[in-house]
Amino acid sequence: MVDDVSPGSVGRGEPLKGATLTVTSKNFSENIILGQMTGLVFKAAGAEVIDRTNLPGSISAREAIINGDADAQWDYTGTGWITFLGHADPIVDPKKQYEAVRDEDRGNGVVWLPPAPLDNTYALAISKKNNAKYRLKTLSDVAALAKRDPGAVTICVENEFASRDDGLPGMEKRYGMKIPAANIQKMDAGIIYTQVSESDSCLLGEVFTTDGRIEAMDLDVLEDDKDFFPNYNASPVIHLATFEKYPVIAELLDPLAKKLTTEVARTLNAKVDVEGEDPHEVAKEWLVAEGFIEEG
Repeated sequence: MVDDVSPGSVGRGEPLKGATLTVTSKNFSENIILGQMTGLVFKAAGAEVIDRTNLPGSISAREAIINGDADAQWDYTGTGWITFLGHADPIVDPKKQYEAVRDEDRGNGVVWLPPAPLDNTYALAISKKNNAKYRLKTLSDVAALAKRDPGAVTICVENEFASRDDGLPGMEKRYGMKIPAANIQKMDAGIIYTQVSESDSCLLGEVFTTDGRIEAMDLDVLEDDKDFFPNYNASPVIHLATFEKYPVIAELLDPLAKKLTTEVARTLNAKVDVEGEDPHEVAKEWLVAEGFIEEG
């Protein structure tokens, strides 16, 4: 990162001066924005920052942190608990789930810092236009429709969601529904919103609760009335050796985490996914507006 930034309310005294730190992220807008925020805060605190954001899938960034190829990213407590640590059932209380992930993953050389209120969990959505006919409010309503009229329930999902235990297979099991394979279309996440909003190929689509396209494309999000989907609170995740060398990272990132709500994330994500802005610039603009860093 070559930005000319300086400390605002965080990074005073440049406690990372002399450090060279690599930040990474997964390859979707929100996670890229969070990765850019981290890099900019590190830069303002005096570090040289290598930008390795936008890695494909959940596993690539995870492995980079474990192996020490990257020093910091943001991950999600539900992903940590279910996907990385292999637990079948989420912990309903968000604080307890964070603590469980934090404690268990330390043994893998991964430090989870306190999470943001931002909860980017999975959901299913339907266009308001189509929902005028079906009047779906909950996932239990979807299960009832699937039993009553199996052909009506068509769904667009990402490849990852189609196979994850905290995705479609687990959701079908919890709600006692079985969607025929022919009714499931797999596609890139960005296309799902358009398909659900503008076409009749998918009645329902996998969405993320912090996505700015939900409101922009006039979608109804269905309530997970059986609390199947885990809490996906975003947390800074740090390579253990890096954190032991630079424990000040916790106090640099904690003020950001406290400000990052689901609503803030939805607004920032919309700037990228709806308005076409650059994630790096969106991250910087927010950090400056909040007073965390200054330009120049």
